[in-house]
Amino acid sequence: MSISSELHAIGRPLLDAQLAHPTVRGIAHGDLPEPVFRSWLEQDYLFLHDYVRVFSRLAWQAPAAHLGDLVDLAHATYHEELDLHRSLSAEFGADLEGAKKGPACEAYTRFLLESAANYAEGLAALYPCMWGYSTLGQILAENPPTEPRYRKWVDTYADPGFAALAARIGQMIDEAAPDLERAKALFTEGVAHELAFWDVP
Repeated sequence: MSISSELHAIGRPLLDAQLAHPTVRGIAHGDLPEPVFRSWLEQDYLFLHDYVRVFSRLAWQAPAAHLGDLVDLAHATYHEELDLHRSLSAEFGADLEGAKKGPACEAYTRFLLESAANYAEGLAALYPCMWGYSTLGQILAENPPTEPRYRKWVDTYADPGFAALAARIGQMIDEAAPDLERAKALFTEGVAHELAFWDVP
């Protein structure tokens, strides 16, 4: 079994806790109170800026076969995913420029940036975000919310193109070959940060 497959095996049960989280359930049903999603958007906007920095730190260490992927991911996150956040934030009245990191955002970004000091381990640490959101999006898209703004969010992460990006990170982890037990520990810690992130301030 590949390293990425091992991570999927331990991650899928942990994903159920996210699916059961009130914030995720509210998105799925399309009835999440607007102040909650507005706060989540502000935190995720700040998170994504550091996520670009994580990709960039990894790109500096990457083998030639991975360099283009990481540069493309940094570009797509900065220009496409952040544009989605700006669009949704305008619809929800989020204050992106005035937002401050909450404890969950601060802890998660610190974990990712520190993990990215080691190339293979950094990939394993960031994988829960890519793989987790892709999997969540696909599951929620099976019975999508009718509320158009929440439907837009679900459609973004259910997109096959996003799934392909997540799958590519999995391939890169297998090729980078981190220590399996260390990869599992970082991946599990990353999933825990993902769950905590839904507890918006």
